Amino acid sequence: MTTLRIDGGTVVTMSHKGIIRNGAIVIENGCIVDVGKSAELKRKYSGYEKINAKGKVVIPGLVNTHQHAAMSLLRGYADDCPLNEWLEKWIWPLEKHITGRDIYVGALLTAVDSIMGGTTTVNTMYHYMEGGNEAQAFAEAGLRGVIGHVCFSWRKKEDRKALRNLAKDWHNRENGLIRVSVDPHAAYTVDPEYMKELRETTKKLDEKYGSPNSPIIWHMHVAETQDEPEKIQQAFNVSIRGGIVEYLDSLGVLGKDVIATHCVALTQRDIKILKEREVKVSHNPVSNLKLASGVSPVPSLIKAGVTVALGTDSPCSNNDTDMFGVMKTTAILHKGIHKDPTLMPAEQVLRMATIEGAKALLWDKQIGSIEIGKNADLAIVDFKKPHLCPLFNEISHLVYSARASDVDTVLINGKIVMENREITTIDVHKVLEMAEKTKEKLLARLESTTNNL
Repeated sequence: MTTLRIDGGTVVTMSHKGIIRNGAIVIENGCIVDVGKSAELKRKYSGYEKINAKGKVVIPGLVNTHQHAAMSLLRGYADDCPLNEWLEKWIWPLEKHITGRDIYVGALLTAVDSIMGGTTTVNTMYHYMEGGNEAQAFAEAGLRGVIGHVCFSWRKKEDRKALRNLAKDWHNRENGLIRVSVDPHAAYTVDPEYMKELRETTKKLDEKYGSPNSPIIWHMHVAETQDEPEKIQQAFNVSIRGGIVEYLDSLGVLGKDVIATHCVALTQRDIKILKEREVKVSHNPVSNLKLASGVSPVPSLIKAGVTVALGTDSPCSNNDTDMFGVMKTTAILHKGIHKDPTLMPAEQVLRMATIEGAKALLWDKQIGSIEIGKNADLAIVDFKKPHLCPLFNEISHLVYSARASDVDTVLINGKIVMENREITTIDVHKVLEMAEKTKEKLLARLESTTNNL
């Protein structure tokens, strides 16, 4: 039996136990078996391997509820453009040349970057290929994740095959670290009938490969920009009279297993429907600001009782995986817009990055807080830094002052995947070299095609 005791740090449990100073966490076979004061637990569990957390803060691993992990290969490739131009002129033309190997390498780079920033779970949407994919990369890095295949109306046959293979080969694999999802890209790229078909596909795949404790979920972009109704009209000759959420509800595709990303252009009716259907929302403030898409009405969503979690979006539209940056942006953005400093307090925002993120992915029975019986997904943050001194309130520092580079050690499923800022699962320098070479080959393929036109 693998046993471990994290000792002497401040434990921010995100549970009813609150903050335990000079605390300890006891782990057996990947699960948390005890949480409490160090003085009490070190006598009870004296023979366990120890991690000294003195001067550090232990938090649940951060949960990133929206990513396109493979797109780290395109970091900085197409900046300072509107969303339509960004997608149609830059991203989609290059992605025509992407291979499974490229996807694997990009996702591996994102996995490393995520772990080094204290993120232990990533919900990613991209193209699934058998010759290399995001699931393979996450598994090698030891990162927990929901791996989705993004679906479009123009490639239904390929999507159906990819979804079957993804669910068959990866759902609930790697000791439960990997789950899968069905991912319609957006209401303006997936026609109404295909949207309904994908909902039925999700149900069938979940019945075959999922379980109540490990469901296959649905993940899509929703109301990212104000012009989505016009784009749907243009693409499918469908008139949208209300909001995008109301349109999706008319198709019968919403439910508690749906995570709706962005949710910027919402009506009051949309918000009501999200609550009624128990749809979860992934707020991506950095990406939405960078692409000038707008700002999601998060305070209104929370007031209505909607579960709201946080995401970075892709490393091409953010341009990093830093959930600490997302937390700070979330907290200050809504205060500034509404001219109300009491909105989005630090504790609420930290919940959005931990337990609310786990709820959004229907994974909260296993992760998202430091509680007995849950998987040991933990990030240990070094508070012995000038920008984290003096200390009045740990949660305030975590949201407003801490940086991804302050994360010292990370555990996923009780396994140490980073210790003293060193990744233990894979060779980071090799990943960086692979990423640069892969980028050059991808650009060469694009250039070759362009020159032949």
